[in-house]
Amino acid sequence: MIRVFLLDDHEVVRRGLADLLTNSGDIEVVGESGSAQEAARRIPALRPDVAILDARLPDGNGIDVCRDIRAVDSSIKGLILTSYEDDEALFAAIMAGASGYVLKQIRGTDLVDAVRRVAAGQSLLDPAITTRVLERIRSGVEQPRELKTLTEQERRILEYVAEGLTNREIAGKMFLAEKTVKNYVSSVLAKLGLERRTQAAVLATRLLGKAH
Repeated sequence: MIRVFLLDDHEVVRRGLADLLTNSGDIEVVGESGSAQEAARRIPALRPDVAILDARLPDGNGIDVCRDIRAVDSSIKGLILTSYEDDEALFAAIMAGASGYVLKQIRGTDLVDAVRRVAAGQSLLDPAITTRVLERIRSGVEQPRELKTLTEQERRILEYVAEGLTNREIAGKMFLAEKTVKNYVSSVLAKLGLERRTQAAVLATRLLGKAH
């Protein structure tokens, strides 16, 4: 039996998924939750083969949960379930070690097949997209000197700051908690030797213009 954990903040969705998976005959739902924090705590203890994780949740997101549980037990496969086709979220999912990223519009039979494939160690991620992600990581080598101290995540946050986005707006785009974004912004300012985000925005506009 393939052991599965469900994370989705809508009870109706969880029930539907549980019925669908259980009726397949070879999948057992060993736990479920509507909270990112609760799921991050419970999943490693339950040790499912696959965790189906909703990308957007009231108290966090499935991508961060995927990263957290795989840091504890890398044998647990993460399958991100989302309503939105978003390159940034897909990039974050790959970086978090997810084995798959599927839209909620997926047919039931296809989702069951996806769970089986991920449990068997296959990846559902498009090779072309994975290549694009690797290119983004490698492109860091050609960054201006000031940007080389920043992580990929920090650089993306700096780009959003340059666009004038608030911490809340950045959090929404990057599937992060607002407090996490605030910490990242503080780290970026410290690394660049700046005091205010307006200074960072001006510097970023100049530097990122060179980098592209």
